[in-house]
Amino acid sequence: MSHVSASYSATIRVRLSDAPGSFGRLASAIGEAGGSLGAIDLVRVESGTKIRDVTVDASDTDHLERIVARVRQVEGVEVERVSDRTFLMHLGGKIEMHSKVPVKTRDDLSMAYTPGVARICMAVHEDRDSAWNLTIKQNTVAVVSDGTAVLGLGDIGPEAAMPVMEGKALLFKEFGGVDAWPICLDTKDADEIVAAVKAIAPGFGGINLEDISAPRCFEIEERLRDELDIPVFHDDQHGTAIVVLAALLNALRVVDKPIEEIKVVLTGVGAAGVAVTDILLNAGVRTVIGCDSGGSIWKGRPGLNSVKQWYAERTNLDCLQGGADDVLEGADVFLGLSQPGAITAAGVERMADDAIVFAMANPTPEVAPEELPPGKVAVVATGRSDYPNQINNVLAFPGVFRGALDVRATTITEGMKVAAGHAIASVIAPDELGPEYVIPSVFNREVAKAVARAVAEAAEQDGVARRARKTETLAPG
Repeated sequence: MSHVSASYSATIRVRLSDAPGSFGRLASAIGEAGGSLGAIDLVRVESGTKIRDVTVDASDTDHLERIVARVRQVEGVEVERVSDRTFLMHLGGKIEMHSKVPVKTRDDLSMAYTPGVARICMAVHEDRDSAWNLTIKQNTVAVVSDGTAVLGLGDIGPEAAMPVMEGKALLFKEFGGVDAWPICLDTKDADEIVAAVKAIAPGFGGINLEDISAPRCFEIEERLRDELDIPVFHDDQHGTAIVVLAALLNALRVVDKPIEEIKVVLTGVGAAGVAVTDILLNAGVRTVIGCDSGGSIWKGRPGLNSVKQWYAERTNLDCLQGGADDVLEGADVFLGLSQPGAITAAGVERMADDAIVFAMANPTPEVAPEELPPGKVAVVATGRSDYPNQINNVLAFPGVFRGALDVRATTITEGMKVAAGHAIASVIAPDELGPEYVIPSVFNREVAKAVARAVAEAAEQDGVARRARKTETLAPG
């Protein structure tokens, strides 16, 4: 059975007969159904019965329903109601706006709004740059999506994308102290998306593009980067790339291999795969072989689209041909950004000793960690929280935008991304580093601080900063 998770968690309110063994039978039924028993709260006591809230975790929706059905069969137990904890968390949305100033007197009102606010409007009118100091622009990011590539769900539309974008905004605030707002657009037209983002840009200090399908995401990001003077960052590409680089840097320290000498094989040459390749090449990797469903990508391979033709110009310089398992021969690193089954355990067996395997397809990795040949692989990472070394974008984007906003960066350069990757890696001390700890926890509050400092410094070095770094702007954690 799959791993249980709080993502599929429910609170079951039950009425139990006040007799010996009644709760034991309930707990046994949950265990027999494969559920994980969590919190147990006494709600009230009535004559001959006790009402309890029992929290259980399951592996998916069907599993949760089976657990409840099994509980209903227990003698002396009556199920009063079942509350899905994840749905409860999302009721009414996950974010809201709070004011920073009190409005308790006429003086407060006259300064915060009319007539006093007119003076501020005219000050910005006379010097548009002052909007960075006199409005929320200095600390605000738009999280923009068209809902065409949401998680592993695909094209589900702008309304259905809102819960993810709200979650992104929540994480921006929680980990980076950045005020972010979800903007879900009801269009898939690249021209219309670019026009909409440009139209709202005056109110924001940065643009985080999210869950926009390839290859349109490349064009949209490139055009916005060229036409706006604030950072534009497609997190599905660059956030993933930064965290992969961080984990790889530490994994290479574990196996004691120089980054310039490794051979990397990557499956999935979409938005994330292209960005990961870019950051690796900028970080010093010399040999990368990308693979799609048709096998390895090489210069001259028939049928490549423009993105993959461009990719072939910069990678696989020896034009190795074959499937992913074939080109894994002698590889030091496998990076999976594709789908389950993209490689096999037999393919991994052909890799160099002390191999590094990052199988990041979610929820099912390209190859299950349990299936990897023993003794061949030194470091394994996935995109899941129930295995060691989770590759999670939340390690990157809050600190990246925090650092960019702190220096009013006009763009996010490759140097800033590489610096972010090194910063994440540096959070793990050398004496703590090990095969099952190459990437810090998403709850380590030092990560965003380190990333923000590194990104701000790199922005200054790359000449894209418009003001000097601040000292400490992260929300207390």
